[in-house]
Amino acid sequence: MKKNRWLAAGILGLLLVVSAALFSRARILDANPKPKKSIRLGVLLYRGDDTFIGTLRAALEEKAKAYEQETGIKVTMDVMDAKSSQSPQNSQVERLTSLGCDALCVNMVDRSAASVVIDKAMAADIPVVFFNREPVEEDMNRWEKLYYVGADAKESAVLQGQILVDAYRENPAFLDSNGDGRVSYVMLEGESSHQDSLIRTKWSIQTLKDGGIPLERLKGGIANWERSQASALMEQWLMEYPQEIELVVCNNDDMALGAIDAIERRGGMGNRIKLVGIDGNPSGLQAIRDGTLFGTVEPDRQAYAGAIFDIASSLALGTEPSVELSEGKYYWSSQRPVTAADVFEQAERTE
Repeated sequence: MKKNRWLAAGILGLLLVVSAALFSRARILDANPKPKKSIRLGVLLYRGDDTFIGTLRAALEEKAKAYEQETGIKVTMDVMDAKSSQSPQNSQVERLTSLGCDALCVNMVDRSAASVVIDKAMAADIPVVFFNREPVEEDMNRWEKLYYVGADAKESAVLQGQILVDAYRENPAFLDSNGDGRVSYVMLEGESSHQDSLIRTKWSIQTLKDGGIPLERLKGGIANWERSQASALMEQWLMEYPQEIELVVCNNDDMALGAIDAIERRGGMGNRIKLVGIDGNPSGLQAIRDGTLFGTVEPDRQAYAGAIFDIASSLALGTEPSVELSEGKYYWSSQRPVTAADVFEQAERTE
């Protein structure tokens, strides 16, 4: 009987030792989880058919493929289009959080509604990388897992204006085609509520004034970044000012292309009207090659998309982003002015 008690005690002791060892190992495994073999990113677009956003999406998808090949980590990207409506975008955020996305990349429809997106992301503990449309500072400061990637709107506008200042200083008649001592212009603006539109409008014209160009504003109108709306506005202005318009300043390339469409319907008007845009889209660069668009401002699109992907993928893996951030949460893409000389010089380098 005594022998049996000793045997039972020995077995119990052995079980306790084994249990303790297994518990200790489990704690070690919890503290050192296995590296992820896949990540899931939600990408929300304000409008999928926007030319600039479309090029960013394509670049993001390229980055994801290259990342998979380089690291062996599978990347699933769920892309959703809000079609310019904030309410569907809010629902899309809920959908992507329910799918278990590791990070969200959000191009807001309405930047003032970012708090709704942030609330949903915080509740699910999913980090957010906003891009192209910057939430207000108050919203960005609500949580440490919020980031923004974009191009500085003031810099874009100043570079755009400087293209024209340089041309005017070299030959005033290039812009003042009728020789009346002033440059008469019209302005095509993006959305009235979009901060980039407001900033670009202000600083492009301010740069022209600071550069000593005598200006006369004929008309200005909101074309919501769209080629068709810009074309319709330009058609009206050409009827109202058939000889006076010398310059068209546009908040983006698509609106510049719309203005070109209207001008070409009138036979090109002897190429006397000069146009500038912003974005450096492929269609805009082609218009520069064709001689219908004088200049644009191009962000480093690969670095722009690369920063979005780097931040989102790093957060998805629980690591720090490798890109350099301002204030720990902002990435500003570099930009460059582009005219015909730049386009053809680049073409020669790639031949």
